[in-house]
Parts: sequence; structure tokens; C-alpha cells
Amino acid sequence: MLGHTPLPSVTVTELADLVATDPTTVLVDVREPDEYAGGHVETAVLIPMAVLPVRVEEIPRDRTVYVICHSGGRSAQVVSWLNQQGYDSVNVEGGTAGWATSGRPVV
Repeated sequence: MLGHTPLPSVTVTELADLVATDPTTVLVDVREPDEYAGGHVETAVLIPMAVLPVRVEEIPRDRTVYVICHSGGRSAQVVSWLNQQGYDSVNVEGGTAGWATSGRPVV
């Protein structure tokens, strides 16, 4: 697509390295509460996609924010929107499903 800017993204492996080396890494899970309760990355903070616009002030503007969902679709939409609002956000490719299937723990 002409003029398309690639969405910033990381793999679950890159995210795992970030979380391991920097405990202040901000990870926002945009799934629904029941999905989150069924298993999530331990450091992920739940802000469902549907309520994100009214809770956006909870997301820090002074650092990179990583956004995760089940497989990467919803988080990509959120990253696109957040970046349009002036945030520095990055999509987690493969999402929580990719995190879990790669053998990483969910809580």
C-alpha cells in the first residue's frame, strides 16, 4: 500500500527479553476481562480495547508501551490508534497465544 507506515512491533521473544531485563517495561493487555483471567503475561495490565479511549490517561506517555491481545489483531489496532494520539506504542506479534505456545508462563 502506497504511503503505508509499518506498525512498530516486537516478537514474543523480544518482549520476553525486554521484560526480563527491564522490570519497568509497560505491557497493556487489550483483551476482554474473561480472556485475561484465562491466562496473561504476568506483568500485563488489563485495559480492554473497548474502554481504552476512556482509560487512555492510564497509559504513560514518557516511555514505550507494548500492547498485547490474543494473537496480535486487536493490539495492532490499538497501537495504530495510540500512535495517532502521540504515544510511543508497539504491537506484540503473536500475542498471548504466541507467548504461551513458545513455552513462556501465563498467570
